[in-house]
Amino acid sequence: MSGPGVGKAREVLEVMDAFRRVVRELRLSGGQVERKLGISSAQLFVLHELGNNPGCSIGEVAERTHTDQSSVSTVVSRLVSAGLAKREASAEDGRRAELRLTARGKTLLRRAPRTAQERMVRALASLPARERHVLARSLTQLVDEMGEVNGAAAPRATRSVAKRTGARRRKNHAR
Repeated sequence: MSGPGVGKAREVLEVMDAFRRVVRELRLSGGQVERKLGISSAQLFVLHELGNNPGCSIGEVAERTHTDQSSVSTVVSRLVSAGLAKREASAEDGRRAELRLTARGKTLLRRAPRTAQERMVRALASLPARERHVLARSLTQLVDEMGEVNGAAAPRATRSVAKRTGARRRKNHAR
């Protein structure tokens, strides 16, 4: 059997296999983190960022983890409740909350593995810019084509990313 349909079917199978491998890695990594540390992989991902960037804000963590602020805020609240992180008013601007690890958070982080999310961000960053762009657009189109997820419209994450990167470009250009 040959023809254009076979090539298309093979490509679809290849993409589906890649998705399965990514989802499997995220699931297995998350389970390992939960069993070993008692926190979610999302919480560990944020802990790593706080360890690498003490004193950053919710917005800065959101930008560094490529996550929306409301999700980061929820994760940070859980970390604070667990005694792994703390919020402090900035010495320069009391309106700004700075995030830091507690001694307990630092101890946990020392025995923590790198998260699958961190490895994925590093792998994506290593791709040539053109390939990242094509991948981002293709995945956005795929999600749009899939339609609703669990009865709700799938979020358009690329819009918020585009807004953030556009704002950053404008901000950097103004300097």
